Amino acid sequence: MLIVMDKNATAAQIDQVVRTIEVRGFTARPIPGGDRVSIGILNNAGPVDPALFAGLPGVKDAIPVTRPYKLVSREIQPADTLIRVGKVTIGQGHLTIMGGPCAIEGEAPAMAIAEQVKAAGGQIFRGGAFKPRTSPYTFQGLGLEGLKIMAKIRERFDMPVVTEVMDGETFDQVEEYADIVQIGTRNMQNFSLLKRAGQSRRPVMLKRGMSATLEEWLMAAEYILAGGNSNVILCERGVRTFVRHSRNTLDLSVVPVILKESHLPIIVDPSHAAGVRDQVLPLSRAAVAAGAHGLMVEVHHQPDQALSDGAQSLYPEQFITLCGHARRMHAMLQE
Repeated sequence: MLIVMDKNATAAQIDQVVRTIEVRGFTARPIPGGDRVSIGILNNAGPVDPALFAGLPGVKDAIPVTRPYKLVSREIQPADTLIRVGKVTIGQGHLTIMGGPCAIEGEAPAMAIAEQVKAAGGQIFRGGAFKPRTSPYTFQGLGLEGLKIMAKIRERFDMPVVTEVMDGETFDQVEEYADIVQIGTRNMQNFSLLKRAGQSRRPVMLKRGMSATLEEWLMAAEYILAGGNSNVILCERGVRTFVRHSRNTLDLSVVPVILKESHLPIIVDPSHAAGVRDQVLPLSRAAVAAGAHGLMVEVHHQPDQALSDGAQSLYPEQFITLCGHARRMHAMLQE
């Protein structure tokens, strides 16, 4: 349930509503917004009687919430969430382009790629320091050394950095060095990791699981918001289907549904969806046309020598083309 306070409600009246909620064993989550405060009721096993709040001073309305995901729903927060990372804003009205290699392979190649990503118009640098790989014999990332390289990239090129966290043991390290903490597809329902992300002071990018339904994805995001971190970015990266012409199937139909269901920003990763370089540009254009708030693209200056996912990484000149197409498409949609 969502308790909507009158725009002239006092702090004492808001506190009284919070106490009324908590005395019944529920959790009260005040949600400031616009010219009034709303209070979400969490951890209720069943419906809550609106009559409990209708007569309280300062209460304007008590609205039942029908979605199982509450904090991520537009029923709780109708206005779009905007996430600011450094000088970059992610969300409604903005197109954010993230680029970089699948994995940080060393300082020299990472710096070379970052320079080209920045020059092309990329706003955020992506790269993996810890790499979850299907085979235990493939490159697993540089770990802490990779995080330190990304921190140098932030300072040299004035670009925020995003990288993946794999477990609770290394979360503190990733949180220290990254501007955005990514939870990958394989960890979308790693509930202990989601709870830790809820305690983080960093924005979290939550990738959709490779076989996850929309509801499962949003419920995973709910874990993070319920923990206290409201800065969550959803990332569609393709789902596993029967096709063989691409690594995964990019589900662009989920973008307009997310825009309707949730206030959280959504970006698209066409690189992992395609697995094939030639598909990345058209899928990127389609993602922007569908209403995505951004793109996360793999870029490598020497993809034939990449230690991870070289086949889907764009050459820098291709990334320049992608940025141009995406921004023109976005500008047209804003008219």
